[in-house]
Formats: sequence, C-alpha cells, structure tokens
Amino acid sequence: MTEQIQIGDISVDVIFKDIKNVHLSVHPPTGRVRISAPRRMKLDIIRVYAISKIDWIKKHQAKIQAQERETPREYLERESHYVWGKRYLLKVDEANRIPSVELRHTQMVLTVRPGSGVEKREAIVSAWHRDEVRKAAAPLIEKWEAAMGVSTNQLHIQRMKTRWGSCNPRARSIRLNSELAKKPRECLEYVVVHELAHLLEPSHNARFIALMDKFMPNWKQHRAELNRIPLSHVEWEY
Repeated sequence: MTEQIQIGDISVDVIFKDIKNVHLSVHPPTGRVRISAPRRMKLDIIRVYAISKIDWIKKHQAKIQAQERETPREYLERESHYVWGKRYLLKVDEANRIPSVELRHTQMVLTVRPGSGVEKREAIVSAWHRDEVRKAAAPLIEKWEAAMGVSTNQLHIQRMKTRWGSCNPRARSIRLNSELAKKPRECLEYVVVHELAHLLEPSHNARFIALMDKFMPNWKQHRAELNRIPLSHVEWEY
C-alpha cells in the first residue's frame, strides 16, 4: 500500500510494509523522498516524523543534485569505462569470434560481431560485469561467513535499479548488483558485509550499525566511496 504526503514543496512517497521501524531515504536523480513505515502506523504520525527530518531531507537532496553522475555509455572507441575503480579506454574489435571482454593494460577490449549495435555491446559488457562480481564475491562471502558466524544458501548477481545489494534472511540468500564491478573492490567487500549483517539483524537499526562497526570499523569510508560517483539508476542512500 502506497500513499503520498506533502511537506511544504516536498512530496513524500509513503510505502507501508511488514516492518517494525520507519526508514527514510532520498533517491537520485531528482531527490525523490521515500518513507517505508509499519502497516499500522497512522499517516499523521508519519507526517510529523517527516517534518522533524526536513533539514536532513533538504541536505541530502542538495548533495544528490551536486554530485557527479556517470553519463550513459555509447560503447564507442576510446570511451571511458571503469573496472574495479580503475579507468580503461574502450577498444572495439569487430570480428567473427565469440564476443568477449578483456582488460589489457589501460584498455578494455570489447570483441563483437561485425555490425553489433549499442544494445548488443552493452549486453556483452553487462554479462562480463556479472561474471566479474561473482568471481570476486565468492571468496569474500566465504571469508566473512567465517568471521561473522553466518552462512548463506544462495548468491544472485544481477543489475539492479535501486540497490547495491539485498538480503533475504529467511532464504539466507544475498543479491549483489553487477554494477559493483565498476567500483573499487573495497566497495564490493563492504556490500558483502552489509548484506551478511542482515542475516543477524534484518533492519537498519542501532544493532545493525553496531554489527557493522564491530566487523568493519571503516565501513563508512567504503560507503562514501561507493556513492562518490553514483550510477544514475542506483539508490544514493545505502
């Protein structure tokens, strides 16, 4: 169930869920405001909460609007692409071979069939990103499962529109955004720890923050780096 309230000139989407605590977030590219609230919470109480957070909302909206964002990729020669935080220049190799992506020094070599358009090139690179994240995440999950005393049943890698990762505590599965392949590896590790921590505490409450402080004391630095140049479709507040 979704409602909308107006606080001055700010519209707030209110989504009622089966949760215990209220969660406030601000989303790119326009600074859209969303509040997730327990199903039985009255709208008047949510309005009062939103008013109490108006300075926080405006600050984060201003920060989003001021941030540099990744421009849409066209997959053309010498276009900049980032892999694990490092910049590469794209080299497109049209050949009758199996499509692939290979990193060579400062180049990302994209092999495509002759005549392949932007959508096909993007699909090839996106699939390669998924493979990169899967390969990098597997040992990190094994490492942190042992350190945190948790275990997972499934790992899913996909391109997500609103999150860097998610966790299903009941199914003991985690999901990672394939776009993490563009960020420094420390960011991937932070997201892995973040999602594994949800196996111990499902919400973003004080206990969750304490768990993050315990297992990864510098997690806020990694979060800042993760959001330094946000992708246009990914939730800014994470």
